[in-house]
Amino acid sequence: TTGGIKQNKQHKTTMGDEVFPDSVKDFVFDLHDASRRSFIASEEQALYSGTFRETTAKYFPNVAWPSPAAISSECGGDELFLALYNELTLRHLQSVKRPNVNDRIEGWHAYRELFDLLLKEAPEDGAEVKSANLYLIPEWCFDILHEFLYQFQGFCQFRTTTYCAAAKTADEPEKRSANVSDALELLGQNRDAWAVETVLFYLHRLVAVGTQKNASATYRYLAYFSSVTLSRLECLLGDYKASIDALDVIYDSKAELIAVGEDMKTPEELVHGVFPARLSLAYHSGVSYLMLRRYKDSGAMLGSICLFMQRGFKTGQLRKIPGSEQFNKLFDRMIALLAIISHICPAPILDDSIASIVHDKHANNLSKIEAGEEGYEDLFVFACPKFVNPAVPDYSQALKPGCESTPYGQDAYKLQVKQFMNEMETHATLRKMRSYMTLYTSIGVEKLASFNDMKVEQFESWLTCLKHKMNQLENNNKVGTAMDIHYYVADNIVHVDEAEKVRRFENFFMKQIQNNDDVLRQLEAIKIEL
Repeated sequence: TTGGIKQNKQHKTTMGDEVFPDSVKDFVFDLHDASRRSFIASEEQALYSGTFRETTAKYFPNVAWPSPAAISSECGGDELFLALYNELTLRHLQSVKRPNVNDRIEGWHAYRELFDLLLKEAPEDGAEVKSANLYLIPEWCFDILHEFLYQFQGFCQFRTTTYCAAAKTADEPEKRSANVSDALELLGQNRDAWAVETVLFYLHRLVAVGTQKNASATYRYLAYFSSVTLSRLECLLGDYKASIDALDVIYDSKAELIAVGEDMKTPEELVHGVFPARLSLAYHSGVSYLMLRRYKDSGAMLGSICLFMQRGFKTGQLRKIPGSEQFNKLFDRMIALLAIISHICPAPILDDSIASIVHDKHANNLSKIEAGEEGYEDLFVFACPKFVNPAVPDYSQALKPGCESTPYGQDAYKLQVKQFMNEMETHATLRKMRSYMTLYTSIGVEKLASFNDMKVEQFESWLTCLKHKMNQLENNNKVGTAMDIHYYVADNIVHVDEAEKVRRFENFFMKQIQNNDDVLRQLEAIKIEL
């Protein structure tokens, strides 16, 4: 089903496939010319970010664009361009209507078609390349991959929801709606749709192809944004180490510079140049670092993006970016994660302005935790991503009387929350221990154990546990500590020394220089009409 572009019922519009304005034909012709012949980034940027949205709002606000077959004459039947057009227009359609099971399966075939053609046209490793045959701006590349994973995540959730809806009426099948029965049947017939191994295959292949020496700019964009998408996928699956490892190609110091328009950029600068990509990277890697107990790295990652967003909200620059309505929600979720991190990590890790926001928004939750009540779970449930389980359930079981209402192992969300809470349970005891230790320079083990309502034999293991829990791998691949005190035990006496506080003036100046660079970049982006 990946050969050729299929004309789908979704594409039939009220104005008919064969009858549509000349401006639509002009748009398709110009976009094809910019992406396959002229390679002028500014023209493609204007068409993709401006003309497409304006044309959509005018002619297709709630309906589908013309089918690929209907506009194929405007691009000479270019198969790859038609696949790009198909993905672009289906993405619009799924944003304005609630996709059903047919829509989701067709979206899968559309992406397979597109990625197969992209990989087919990619040069083989080591082959001589005379000239590029495709140019897509970075924003377009990221949007394709971002939507690809968004639809995968949505399909996994839809699959579980449909199974649960069918299982609830297993004992009374007459109460089951026709929509649920039809969806269950189609899911059973398309068990390979959105298979996680195929999703992983495409992302890994795009990374591999785009990091070859002879890769063109477009394939390099796709490679680095695929690594961001791969990091997000691994985070949603609960493989947090793989989520961090997926970003290695972006932070590779030996990577060659990439041409972005008239500028040459590092892979990291490329990703940071597309703000939704930068936001996705920071959020999902921040969650992964947190789950790996790398609290300082998580705080640094989330704190820096929140500081950048705080300035962007003040200047209004973030509101000009498509999809900006989601930025506030993600900002609040990251602030909730920082509330957790700042509470369990004694070492100071947040900028003062972000620490103030954390305190203003979550002081009540943190005071509950201090009082011994539950508070971590509420924060994490609010802030964590929507985890998915990619395993395909046995749909026939949903029709059998007495079956489980949720397929075995499908509640990935609750599993990750439980894992997080298991980790947090120990921190209540560790935080109490640390609070007493900060009051002394030396104290007997027996006395300290009594303060913590423990026997000496039991308490000794907790002294080791505190060191273990606060030791963590850091970005320099060295083991560091998130503690703000040093302690050791000798002759049943705990000796405590406050961690040396070195005034690092260079950090202040470097931060202000970075802030100044960000402000200048935002000023340069402002278009002033005289």
